[in-house]
Amino acid sequence: MIPVTPVIPAPARLSAWDLVAVGLAGLRARRGRAVLSALGVAIGIASMVAVMGISAVSGAGLQEQLARVGTNVLTVAPGHSITGEQASLPLESVARVSHIPGVVGATAIAYVKGATARRTRLIDPAVTNGVGVAAVRLDLLATLKGTVRSGTFLNTATSRYPAVVLGAYAADRFGVDRPGRQIYIAGRWMTVIGILDSLALAPDLDSAALVGWPYARANLGFDGHPTVVYERSADDRVGAIAKVLAATADPEHPDQVEVSRPSDALTAQLAARAAFNGLFVGLGAVALLVGGIGIANIMVISVLERRQEIGLRRSLGATRGQIRLQFVVEAVALALCGGVTGTMVGLAASLLFAFGQGWPFAMPTQVVVLGVTAAVLVGVVSGIYPARRAAALTPTEALAALT
Repeated sequence: MIPVTPVIPAPARLSAWDLVAVGLAGLRARRGRAVLSALGVAIGIASMVAVMGISAVSGAGLQEQLARVGTNVLTVAPGHSITGEQASLPLESVARVSHIPGVVGATAIAYVKGATARRTRLIDPAVTNGVGVAAVRLDLLATLKGTVRSGTFLNTATSRYPAVVLGAYAADRFGVDRPGRQIYIAGRWMTVIGILDSLALAPDLDSAALVGWPYARANLGFDGHPTVVYERSADDRVGAIAKVLAATADPEHPDQVEVSRPSDALTAQLAARAAFNGLFVGLGAVALLVGGIGIANIMVISVLERRQEIGLRRSLGATRGQIRLQFVVEAVALALCGGVTGTMVGLAASLLFAFGQGWPFAMPTQVVVLGVTAAVLVGVVSGIYPARRAAALTPTEALAALT
């Protein structure tokens, strides 16, 4: 008799589709636990995507503001004398600045001392928290590229009469949403003829009541000395004009003049947002780490609860590698569900922020890719240890658990 050599069949190999189906079966069997586990990853990914998305929207909005208002505006303001007293700009400072070669526009504002705007005359004059009053020139909006939200700005006629234009914040504070209302300034009623949009280059004026330069001099005790002079120049002349601006505005005391560039404040906002974004991205990464630890913990518990299933599959021919891949795929699927959900929530938060601010929606594609990739990596890392524990079980241990 010829001896017959037994043929050991080759171990079956799971297709990619079967591997995914087996991995997802474990999640469907424990849906409540899977949702809670994916929630930690979703929170971390949503935080990171929202922070980077809002950062991108804010950056795009500020860049749009800079492009609209320009970076070629300089301001001239009085400093302090050598004795520490507050200095003042000469009456002719605006005219002098406007004659500098390269200057295309110059204007000024002046806060009127002792004058405040109030909703009613019944407020005690001793209460000093009213809205400040600023005398302005007619070319203010043209120089600062400001816009009127409603109504109209001061003109040659209205600048000589009790007419007032409110800044964006001042109008909200008074509850004035349209022209025609009256407010009380320095013992007399004045009619609101316009409301401005926020001025990016002069944010202090957002909380002020603006009156005409001639009216302030005639009725509010204004002495005519400007508080701030704004000049707009050609882009290639900003540096050269900045060097001579102080001496031109006040030739007698150039050391008592402060020259600044308002657009630098917007640029500083971009830098500040970048610093805070790093902090919040770090917090999102911590939340993502906690979510990954939660997935690993849940997967370890799942391995302990499913020892019979693992052992039975091993006794039917499943290899250690197949068991290992099954649990890694399950962990990745769990993290991926949280990652996709978190990415969608982060995108929605960024979109709502852009809509609320009236800014363009800007979301780099790499942010979305990063969110999903981070979720997959968290799933892989979180699933390695539970998968190795599952693969280490032997069929005999499973059979013993079945009995």
